[in-house]
Amino acid sequence: MSHDPEALRDLLGPDAMLCRRAITGEHGVSLPPFTDHHVHLHLIDETQLATGGIAGVVDLGGDPVALARRENHRIPRVAYAGAFLTAPGGYPVGRPWAPPQITREILDPSTHPGVPGGAATAVDEQASCGASVIKASLNETAGPVLDGATLGAIVTVARERGLPVVAHAEGDGMPQLALDAGVDVLAHTPFTEFVGRAFTAHAVKAGQIWISTLAIHRDDPQAAEFARVNLAGFAAAGGRVLYGTDLGNGDQPVGVNPDEVAALDGAGVRGAALIAALTDPWPTADAPSGVSTFVPGPPPTRLDEVAEWLRGATVVPSEELVHDDH
Repeated sequence: MSHDPEALRDLLGPDAMLCRRAITGEHGVSLPPFTDHHVHLHLIDETQLATGGIAGVVDLGGDPVALARRENHRIPRVAYAGAFLTAPGGYPVGRPWAPPQITREILDPSTHPGVPGGAATAVDEQASCGASVIKASLNETAGPVLDGATLGAIVTVARERGLPVVAHAEGDGMPQLALDAGVDVLAHTPFTEFVGRAFTAHAVKAGQIWISTLAIHRDDPQAAEFARVNLAGFAAAGGRVLYGTDLGNGDQPVGVNPDEVAALDGAGVRGAALIAALTDPWPTADAPSGVSTFVPGPPPTRLDEVAEWLRGATVVPSEELVHDDH
């Protein structure tokens, strides 16, 4: 191929390599495997993910027992939170898509193990089922929310167990509540208000991570604009952004979502930063093993081409790829 490997890496990040598939002879580009950092496996057909370019997923709300029992030695690699930890009667309790097995109502902020309905009891249950992260629900628009003391207890216990806490923060003041409690990750870019520069600077300084989920607002222009502006400010300030779609929420493609990729690009997460959001292995330290992302055809040469080019991404065994740019 005649393309400049160094220019390609400048555009797509240090791991981008020109290559061909040994079996088919197709030329293209290899990248580290992509992860969708916000999915709900009980609502989708996961068998289509790899064909669509996704090698790893993070389930942010499911039945912890079912997730613990699944075979997880194949692609997609699955990390998970287990159940939503929520206030009594809080989101998503009672939602048609949320069976009782995926929620735990926290009745007591106790950090002592074994207290019925206690914060530590719920965190320990998810941890014992193999959770890599703990999910807290703070949806003020849909019912009661965890108070600061209870949320703080969840964060404290999770931290003692070595687990980050991710929060669904929706509604007036909910991103601030999450930040004040030390929540590590927001499951959605804030979309019910402009969070402002002071909040954004505090979040970046605290090392908070935001999962994008921009495309779920396609039918709500105001929420879409809140999310776009908030994410643009967060990314520009040096915040760590993860690609995530909330797959299972509405009609979305199972695989790389072109609308999510385009929305990230439109919020200033472009080129190498966009690839970094897709390939970040969070919450694990290492990427899914033995596979790569392969995008066939001519590589992009300009930033404006990257988002559309990613439509062709698929997951292939790394051993199939012969690098052309050594």
